[in-house]
Amino acid sequence: MTTSSKKGIITLIIATFFLALMDGMSRHMAELYDVLNINMFRFWIIGSFVILVSFRGRGVLRSILKTKQPVAQVSRGLLFISSLLMAIYSYTQVGLIVTHALMAVFPLLTVLLSGLFLEEKITRIKIVAVGVGFIGVTIIINPINLEFSFVSVLPLISAVTFAIYAVLTRKVASTDNTETSFFWVSLVSAIAITIPSPLFYKPIQFSDLYFLILLCTFSLVGHFLLTNAYRHAEASVLQPFSYFHLFFASIVGIIFFQDPLTISTVAGGGLIVFGGILISRKSKL
Repeated sequence: MTTSSKKGIITLIIATFFLALMDGMSRHMAELYDVLNINMFRFWIIGSFVILVSFRGRGVLRSILKTKQPVAQVSRGLLFISSLLMAIYSYTQVGLIVTHALMAVFPLLTVLLSGLFLEEKITRIKIVAVGVGFIGVTIIINPINLEFSFVSVLPLISAVTFAIYAVLTRKVASTDNTETSFFWVSLVSAIAITIPSPLFYKPIQFSDLYFLILLCTFSLVGHFLLTNAYRHAEASVLQPFSYFHLFFASIVGIIFFQDPLTISTVAGGGLIVFGGILISRKSKL
């Protein structure tokens, strides 16, 4: 495995930790406010931060805005905000761990899509590693008695949407830097969610601003690292490690939402880690 791939994997794992914290904060805020309302304020803050940073020097904003793949960048923003809204709403309906378990099909989809559209090599060991991780996900959730409804399907739709987003992220990484990609997804998401704002707008209480700021901070750090990870390694190499997101999200659920710590969580988490180690050692095969 190359040094670049190792750097991408480590960056992704750190990103999933911050994203899990973001998910926990999103669930907390979504239980108090409308999902659209929370994320509108969230992207206003993130968008303002990104624009502010872009004014740090002459010509920086123009440089950041410059992209060789504008359609792909706009599509990333729309896909990202759509996937995010469906996922956060699912947190409040079926729970944090259940949502992530159902969304865990997205790495499988990403591996397939990256092979079809990015022409990345998909080896047997990659497929096995992703499969092992998915088994770990299944053990954690133990979905035997899960009843499917329209709401429970939302995480699956979100997974498909995010898989396409992940492939496009890898695609634009070949021509655009991390800062450019992050700027575009933040700007497009902020604009897209602001357009229907008159239908759901509600001011955030002053006492809840602290949680909103934390949510934005976790989001900024997590997604910046996630975008950067795809610059160092192939999407199909990174995907098994994305299962750490579920593992960390499960821990967040246990600590902050009193979800019970079960044997299945420990066993499933172990398999997720094993899948990541497997592909890191055998990715050259």
